[in-house]
Order: sequence, then structure tokens, then C-alpha cells
Amino acid sequence: MALSPQWLDELRMRTTLSAVIGRTLRLTKAGREFKACCPFHNEKTPSFYVNDEKGFYHCFGCEAHGDAIRWLTDQRGLPFMDAVKELAAEAGMEVPAPDPRAAQRAEKRASLHDVTAAAQVWFEGNLRGADGSQPRAYLSRRGFSDATIREFGFGYAPGDRQALKRALGQFDEAMLSEAGMRIEVEGKDPYDRFRNRMMLPIHDARGRVIAFGGRILDSEANPSAPKYLNSPDTPLFDKGRTLYNLHRAAPAARQSGRMIVVEGYMDAIALANAGIREAVAPLGTALTENQLELLWRQVERPILCFDGDNAGQRAAMRAIARALPMLRPAHSLAIVRLPAGMDPDDLIKDKGPEAMEALLAQPDSLLDTLWEFERAASPLNSPEDKAGLKARLLDHVDSIQHPDIRALYKRELLERFSAFAFPPRPPREARPRGDWKKSGFKPAAPTLAPEARERLIRAMQGGARDALTRAVIAGLVRFPEQIMRHEDTLSELARRDPNVGPAIDSLLEAAEALDLSAQSTISLETGLPAPPEKTLFAFLDEGTDPDDAREDLAEAVSLLVERPALESALSAATARFERDPEGSIAEQARLRERLLALNERLKRFGRRKAAAADESES
Repeated sequence: MALSPQWLDELRMRTTLSAVIGRTLRLTKAGREFKACCPFHNEKTPSFYVNDEKGFYHCFGCEAHGDAIRWLTDQRGLPFMDAVKELAAEAGMEVPAPDPRAAQRAEKRASLHDVTAAAQVWFEGNLRGADGSQPRAYLSRRGFSDATIREFGFGYAPGDRQALKRALGQFDEAMLSEAGMRIEVEGKDPYDRFRNRMMLPIHDARGRVIAFGGRILDSEANPSAPKYLNSPDTPLFDKGRTLYNLHRAAPAARQSGRMIVVEGYMDAIALANAGIREAVAPLGTALTENQLELLWRQVERPILCFDGDNAGQRAAMRAIARALPMLRPAHSLAIVRLPAGMDPDDLIKDKGPEAMEALLAQPDSLLDTLWEFERAASPLNSPEDKAGLKARLLDHVDSIQHPDIRALYKRELLERFSAFAFPPRPPREARPRGDWKKSGFKPAAPTLAPEARERLIRAMQGGARDALTRAVIAGLVRFPEQIMRHEDTLSELARRDPNVGPAIDSLLEAAEALDLSAQSTISLETGLPAPPEKTLFAFLDEGTDPDDAREDLAEAVSLLVERPALESALSAATARFERDPEGSIAEQARLRERLLALNERLKRFGRRKAAAADESES
């Protein structure tokens, strides 16, 4: 009976591994995992871990590793199909009926494994033989140790177009072609795919050879030939579902807690040669969705390591664009960018493995890389350029499927865009009191452009949302020297409340031309309305001492800005309810208490001003 990989993956997904293992082994919770003393060897300190999210168990003592099926076969001694049937019954899945065609395909795959295994033995023998002097010299120049050469299975394919066919004569032409070892062209004799190349085997997750990669050794003899050549897709090999070196890197990643993705298999080997063993590489294509899922099964935040040239930057952005729709809580990417013109091997040779480790220890986040790339993608000299940057950022945000992550990315990127496109005004140079008078120059009252005047008029006549907002704007018109004192606070208010943003911009515009020592108001002759005759706010009353009025105005500005900030935080806490109900409810309660206290301060503020006004009248 042949079971498809898709069916087996579904069975594993429906199975809670800790529940299966916990029937015969006492497990203890350890963070997101479970731990126990390993049942496969004698130990007193637990080194056996079970990870439900990733669906595997692993012992750091004896290297026992597997999934639920492997547990039943290795620990309980069940035959494979009996283990599958037991798990399927518990998961409510029907075991597929025998399929003769599927059985034939499985048999064919098994026979193709024989082809690739035999080819690997032959390639390795060629490297050690008389014909292997050129690839051996290349490996020596690269600084690869003998242990690395043996571990990664380097080999050599001679230049003869029929050499492999003669060496693997036990297999017929059709099998050699189907395994990707030979090329058939209509009207011509078949010939070996790999010729005069240094060879590397490509393995599946179980460590079986399924394909090959070959590096050309004499590019001058055939300048049109590709530098690297991989096997085509075959019944064994799907390059979009395979990561080079995963079968070696996965155990190393479980110990280090990190997985590194480099651009090519020679980069992965260079890192392993330097002692960094948890590196994998895609096979001639950008990272695919399937490869990202393979990575996330190992670690939650794999590190993508790209060359420092433009091609490396483009590769990083292709990977980010592929990952954005797939992001989910606690699963993301980290990015390392190498110095310009260097690949991992160059950096290690130039500055040593510690330089590589230093970069890997401080990778950039996916969000940081996205922001930096788009900001540097084109000149940002005009409003149109900056609007283009914002549009590109929002296009990336829209591709994120998870609603919470999408909202958080949008907020963070827009805040960075606002800080970049609308930087705070530099502080004005303070002038000593009386300098204007000493010079004999009498400044004119601050004036406004017609459109700025209209914005202020609308805000003071009711365009702002409430009496406090209108009063604060009128108070700043009366005491414009206070505008720059509260510039940061007012800018924050304008960002949070678009209703008053235009009016605040107008006030800041007027204040820039103001003589701080003149104590004049913005000229009402330009058509600004006078403040209301009866007001609860003493800073608008002509009878209030000017120093007291300015302090009251400062308190009013503080109250005005604090409220929308609290309302925004309350909205964010409410939106978090489905993800974190307990935390959301507690945060909402705390924020509502602060809002009630703020409203009470507002009431007391108004009553205090009204009482002060009544006392002055009596």
C-alpha cells in the first residue's frame, strides 16, 4: 500500500504527539515543549524533548528523533502500517485503499533512489581518482577540509558525454533520464547531463540522495555554460520543496535555536566548514512558500543571509514579499546583510568566523529591512516621491493575511513614514529679551496667509470638536508666544486628531514670525473671531492676570492632548480582545479609570474657572 506524502502530513497534523508519547512516558511541561528522561538510553537528567507545534521528538543525548509514526515503530515495535492505522483511527481518518498505480510510482521512486545512490558513489570515486586533480585543486583553494569534503560528498563528473552511461550500465536509459542524469533530445543520442563539473549530492530530509548540483571547472572552454547546474525536477526532486543541507542543518538548529538561509549550496558548505552547521540554501530559485514552511518547522525566526550587492538586496526583498502573506504570530524572518561585495566565504576568510557570528547575533527584523529597502529604492526629493514611498509600504501591508499583524505593520510603517516625511520643526533660536527694542525695530503683529486664516476661523467658530478645543485655539491666538512652548504637544495632538491639525499648522506658521518679547496677539484685523464673551476658561478673560492665564492655558493644552491619547489606547486594547481577552479587559478597565479621572479634571477645571470669574464680578 502506498500512502501519499500529503496524506501522511495530514495524519501528523491531526495527531498530538505529546498525547501519544505520554501514554507510555511521563512528560513534564517545559515552556512550549515537554521533557523527559529518554526511553532509548539510560540517563538521569532529562534530555528528551517533545514539540507538539513542530510534530517531532528529539533526544540531545542519543540523537533519537522522529514523529508519531516513528515513535510507535521504534518505541513500541509496531510495523509501519500498523502504526499508521492506529494513529488514523484516533484521528478519525480513513486509510486509503491500495492503489496499484500509487504502488507502481512508489516502486519507481525506490528504483530511482538506486540510480542517484549509484551515481553518487561513482562521482566520489572520480574525485579521488586520477581525473579528479582539477576539482581537488579547486576545493583546496576554497579551504575546505578533508572532513568537509567527505561529509558533503563532493565528487567529479568527467567530460565524456557517455561516461555515466557506461559506469551505470545496470540501469536502462529510461531510468537514467527519469532520474535527471541523462538528457534525451529528439533525433540525437542521449548524453550525460553533468560533464566536467565538480559534483554535489542533494538530499531529502531523510538524507537520501535525490538530485545533484554541478559547478563548472573550465568556464573558458565553454563560456556559455552555466556556472552551476542542478538536476531537473524528477519524481524524486522538486526544487521548490527542497532545501539544500536540511537533513544536516535541522539537528544542528535544534541545538543552536537558529536556522540560517544562504543564497547557494557553496555558501552553506563554507559556513559548515567554519563550524556554523545550521545553514541551508534554496536551489537556484527564490524561497518558495513550501520552503518557508520547512524553515518554520525548525525555528520561528530563520535568519536569511544575503550578499551585500544589489542582487542580494533584490533576493532579500523577493523573500520578504513571499513571506508577508504567510506571517503568523511568533513566526517571522530575520535578515542579515553582508558587507558589499562579500559572500559568507569571503567574510569568513577575510575576518574570520567570529565576524560572521557577530552579524548573525544582531540581524535586522523583517519590518526594518522592508522599511530601509523601500526608503532607499528611489529618490525622495518631492512630495510625489514621498507619496510613492507611502503607497509602496501600504501595498506590502495589504498583502499580509493575518489581521493583527497587518494592523501592527501598518501602524509601525506609517509612524516611520510620518516621522520621515513630516519631521518636527527645529527649535527657533531664542533671542534675549529686549534685543528687538534695542535695535529700534518694532515687529509687525504676526500675520497669516488667507488659507491659514480661514482654517483658524473655522476651528474657532465650531470646526473643532468641542468647547475645550475651541478655547485652546483661541487662547493660543491670544498668547501666540506660548505656541512654540507647546510645539511638541500640539504636533502630537494634530497627528491624533485630524479635525484640529490644519488649525494647529496655521498657529505654528504664525508663531514662526513672532517676537517673543512683544507679548502681542495674532492680529484680529485679519478677520479672526474674538473669543466668546462668556467663557469658563480664565485664559480667555481679559481681566485675568497674564501669567496666570498662560499657566491655565498650559493646563488646558495638557488636558486636550491626553484625552485622544487615552481614547486611542482604549481602542487598541479593545481590538486585542479576541487574541488576549484577560489582558484586554484589564487594560480597558485601567484606561477607562484614567478617562473618568481626566473627565473629572476637565469638570473641575471648568468649575474653577467659572468660580474665579464669578468672584471677580462680585
